[in-house]
Amino acid sequence: MSKTLRLVIPEWHGGINPDYVFGSQLLSQIAPQSADDTTIHIDVNTDYQKKLNQVDGIDGGDFLLQQMTETRKVLEAEQPDKVIVFGGDCSVTQVPFDYLNSRYNNSLGIIWLDAHPDISDTTQSSHLHEMVLANLLGQNPASRITKVEYPFTPDKVIYAGLIEERLRDMDKACMELNIKILSPGELQESSQQLLQWIENNRFGHVAIHWDLDVLSPADFRSIYPAEPYTDANLFPAAVGRMTLKDIGRILKEVSAAVEIVGLSITEHLPWDAIRLRKTLSGIDIFKSSIS
Repeated sequence: MSKTLRLVIPEWHGGINPDYVFGSQLLSQIAPQSADDTTIHIDVNTDYQKKLNQVDGIDGGDFLLQQMTETRKVLEAEQPDKVIVFGGDCSVTQVPFDYLNSRYNNSLGIIWLDAHPDISDTTQSSHLHEMVLANLLGQNPASRITKVEYPFTPDKVIYAGLIEERLRDMDKACMELNIKILSPGELQESSQQLLQWIENNRFGHVAIHWDLDVLSPADFRSIYPAEPYTDANLFPAAVGRMTLKDIGRILKEVSAAVEIVGLSITEHLPWDAIRLRKTLSGIDIFKSSIS
């Protein structure tokens, strides 16, 4: 019987956004539970007022390294066959997918469901969540923060939902590495091109990184571009165009074709719940009292 580990990693330093903490915690409660799975929470520093140090060109690099080291220790101790990750920013995917590539002897495929390629380096960004796939591809080996032990090759990665015409200079490495891209339009009616890629590469297992911002803010409101009183048209990066129905179909059809051994769900920002929680936290009756 295979062992599934659920990791709750409310990491926020990689995107410098404290709201990812509650988003991760709530996401882990929303996801269906299984009595057979083990759930472990990774401790993340939540001193939001503390000035973040830049280590090896990465903001909050000391905290990120600490969190990733703890995640690796948990994986090595538990030795799961499958890993579900509830993030946090996209940096939470790095260590679990590195572990899975080791476990499946470098024969694992990655499906990157994201409106953005996450493939920059420290000359282009100081935020780890914008370079996590580059790290997994072994593109940034100079730091302990960005180095992985079992890098993937570009032919084992496919982008699904990436908006190619909105790529920024910091995103262009995905073209240079010739990573296959399926646009939102190509996936809207059918998963066939994605399933064909899996079949052509003869993958027995895949790991899926699902950044929720691959979704359209008109369809799913708990993502960055859907923050209340903001105009998604003015968002400084690509805004997702897929629907939850699209993603549900894709995940079901991929699961029927190949075993999903990793699923990392990231960047959940449930704005109404976040705003309500912040409002309630300012009311005396919710505060601890000392008599």
